[in-house]
Amino acid sequence: TTLQNKGIVSATFQHPIKFAALPLQKAVWVLVNSEKERVNSLEKQEKSIVELWNTVPEFTTTTQSKENRFQMLQGSNQVHSKIREMINNTNSEFCVLGSEKDYLKFYHSDFFEPLSKSKIEYKFLTSSPDRSMYIFDEVDKNRVKRIPKDIRDNLCFLLKDDEELLFFIKNAGQATEVTAIWTDSESMIYSMKILFESIWTKSKNIHL
Repeated sequence: TTLQNKGIVSATFQHPIKFAALPLQKAVWVLVNSEKERVNSLEKQEKSIVELWNTVPEFTTTTQSKENRFQMLQGSNQVHSKIREMINNTNSEFCVLGSEKDYLKFYHSDFFEPLSKSKIEYKFLTSSPDRSMYIFDEVDKNRVKRIPKDIRDNLCFLLKDDEELLFFIKNAGQATEVTAIWTDSESMIYSMKILFESIWTKSKNIHL
């Protein structure tokens, strides 16, 4: 067993086998010294390891192509934490499309506060009716538009600087746990940005 290999537990050859453990102080001493030996061994091998590493042709100078990243986010805490991170790291523009229920959840998670204090550009597309337009009291309402009624309101996504995308795969109107996917895939971001701008041109400014 692992404990036997570490010298903390010993076993007899009799049947049934009996095990005996070292006293706690002795066991700690054995573990500490074992780790010291392992570190000393690595220090002695450091030179040969570095030499071997450097023999790999152009290993340290090889240019790595960008790989698309995807991250599954489950639960309100994870999702809202990622959204706050995106907002705080936005340099130029932040775009959001969502339903009334999506924006109500954003509103109750203090989503708008950092945006209202920021100098970045932002655009909000929403299906929210007049009764819930108080949601946008903290932001410039000239940057808020209501999407046409013929567009389904089960779509919700956020775009940051044309560099990051977060989209919900379970709409906030559903009873199940909130689930979203974050990605920096250029093709997906480009597609969703085209969709956003297309809807933006067809949408009307909200009544102030």
